[in-house]
Amino acid sequence: MEEWIQRLVVAGVVLLVTVVAARLVDRTIVRRFQLRPETLTIYRVFRRSALAVIVGVGVLSALLVVPEVRAVAGSILASSAVIALVVGLAAQSTLSNFVAGILIAFTQPLRLGDSVSVAGASGTVHEIGITYTLIRAADGARYYVPNAKLASDTIRNATIAGAEHLAAVRVSVPLAADLDRVLELLLDEARRLPETMTEKDPTAHVTQLDTTGAVVTVEAWTRTARQASEVSSALRHAAVGRLKAEGVYG
Repeated sequence: MEEWIQRLVVAGVVLLVTVVAARLVDRTIVRRFQLRPETLTIYRVFRRSALAVIVGVGVLSALLVVPEVRAVAGSILASSAVIALVVGLAAQSTLSNFVAGILIAFTQPLRLGDSVSVAGASGTVHEIGITYTLIRAADGARYYVPNAKLASDTIRNATIAGAEHLAAVRVSVPLAADLDRVLELLLDEARRLPETMTEKDPTAHVTQLDTTGAVVTVEAWTRTARQASEVSSALRHAAVGRLKAEGVYG
């Protein structure tokens, strides 16, 4: 009795040391080497996978020390085909999520820190786990999306969408306004914003016209998604001020 208790304690200590060492190495590598998002994503996924395998082997080894457990394991191995079928069916979802996590680490449709929208969840990728990926929304809400869902669903990634990001602003003006003049004024305001200095010039078009008024859409390209959001806000503010100053809004 004392012997197998001692072995269980040793196995528990080994597992504890493994977990602590993995966390210390993780923090050291992330802080010292400043890994890029794609490299950090692969590292985190494989580190978690290796830790799960080590813990699983350690727990199994500790349990096999107990004679009663060893006897039950022998009986199970005698009917391994049936057990394998049952376990395979029961763990099908978990295994598919695990394999999908490995595929995500290599193909990287999303990375740690990316701003994404998938399966009704929008936010920043906070963690890519063994079976689930954690997406943190701007309001603090957290979405746990199964990796298999990420591997099979459409992902909108605003971070790696391209080298340029579009800021589009809709401005309503009275029907009596000189639309040519309005287009000229809004384009002038868009060109004044430093964030819009890319190879593509801002554009402005009348996108809606009815008996109540007209809607002019101004589009400007920026280098990052954050700049696109800032340009949209700044352009709305500038448009209202400029159009008021020019008498468009009376």
